[in-house]
Amino acid sequence: MNSILVVGSVALDTVDTPFGKAREALGGSATYFSLAASFFTQVNLVAVVGTDFPARYIRLFASRGIGLTGMKIAEGRTFRWTGRYGFDLNQAETLKTELNVFRTFKPSIPKSYSSSPFVFLANIDPDLQREVLGQVRRPGFVACDTMEYWITRKRNSLLKTLRQVDALIINEAEVRELSGEANLVRASRKIFSMGPRYLIVKRGEYGAVLFRKDSIFFVPGFPLEEVFDPTGAGDTFAGGFMGWLAKNDSTDSYTMKKAVIAGSVMASFAVQDFSVKHILSLTKKSFSKRIKEFISLMMH
Repeated sequence: MNSILVVGSVALDTVDTPFGKAREALGGSATYFSLAASFFTQVNLVAVVGTDFPARYIRLFASRGIGLTGMKIAEGRTFRWTGRYGFDLNQAETLKTELNVFRTFKPSIPKSYSSSPFVFLANIDPDLQREVLGQVRRPGFVACDTMEYWITRKRNSLLKTLRQVDALIINEAEVRELSGEANLVRASRKIFSMGPRYLIVKRGEYGAVLFRKDSIFFVPGFPLEEVFDPTGAGDTFAGGFMGWLAKNDSTDSYTMKKAVIAGSVMASFAVQDFSVKHILSLTKKSFSKRIKEFISLMMH
């Protein structure tokens, strides 16, 4: 079992959906990733929060065994995101983004984290992603996320980052934006030429696709009767995916496929309640049960 270093945002989210609301709930890319991945292995978190960040959330991270040496408390307010969803829960409408202390975030990797074998660069400025990679010693596997903003505004910087990562984990719209290709198969080939050896495409309720240079592996979305809040589902998927790889200390073909399934199942739990509530209530028994149901669904 190996540890994972994750660098990204810890935030307070206000979310409005047709099925309810959450106010100042725990959120952020690194939060969802860390809580999902900690289900499988040791996670070390590098992030920044403000002096207004609730102490109960810090205790929550600690209770999951998440390393907090790299989480800094800066003078000011914590990063906040406000958004809403209509009945199409695949698309969030951002109402307000307040970067606050996150605006001047400069990741400083503690020495004790610098030899982490697995590294996940959550959705942050690609310049910062490379700064992180400059502070770690030859990790075995590096994955990153990005978004449309960085693809269009800092493309050259992002391309430099992609030359240094093993896997890119993004959604369909981002794949098409980055590659300039509408077809995902052609898009994957274009992205492989940029550096990554693996492309994992998050497709929301429709599942995920793992592209390798010589193969494609598709998993459907797990059918749910109730979805309350899809915020953070993609980061939860990434946490489940990376957590599975680290737990099994392998990136061979079989383990990668199982990791995609683990990520999809983890994300299916996350969307069943607001914020991180359902991830926190997850047990090994309920996770194993859904993994079996998921595989059975794929085989029939």
